[in-house]
Amino acid sequence: MDLDADLLVLHALAVRKSGTAEQVAAVLGHDPAAVEGELARRVEAGDVLGARGLFMATPAGQARLDAAYPVAYAGVRGDERFTAAADRFEGINKRLLDLLTRWQTLSRAGLSVANDHSDPDYDAKIIDELGGLHERAEPVLTTFAGWLPRFGAYRDRLGAAYERALTGQPDFVSGVRVDSYHTVWHEAHEDLLRVLGRSREE
Repeated sequence: MDLDADLLVLHALAVRKSGTAEQVAAVLGHDPAAVEGELARRVEAGDVLGARGLFMATPAGQARLDAAYPVAYAGVRGDERFTAAADRFEGINKRLLDLLTRWQTLSRAGLSVANDHSDPDYDAKIIDELGGLHERAEPVLTTFAGWLPRFGAYRDRLGAAYERALTGQPDFVSGVRVDSYHTVWHEAHEDLLRVLGRSREE
């Protein structure tokens, strides 16, 4: 079981904090035109605020969503196959966070400095390691998609980000202005935490 269509757009906004219709559609793997219509209905109902093409859930909308999660996701929360896959995802998440730290900073003369990406060999090793993590993540996301199809969209978006990083576009590792691996992974992780009713470890 999944959330109803009206709650799914709220869920995608909660995962992203805010977003355009296209960004909400990307999270859900849905058609942007259909999502735009649902967002308009949610604005009219008072669940969503919208201005200049950007949307976010209202407190009332968030409250509806929070109340719906335990009912909609009771099945996956009680399914050992899903929760075991979630535990594998968390293991990959820890390694990815370490990788991203090493991607963003490096050690020079005993000091931690920002990676200016002037060392192609260093970057290539990190991206190669990212490829290994992505290979581990793909089957886990495919497992999730067996219950919740939108996780297949995360898998595909992560694959696209990795391919762009591999072809010399470093922003697609952790850039915040593009659909980078880090950005998409963060969305998938937030989605999973909400599905399972878990908190993010600091």
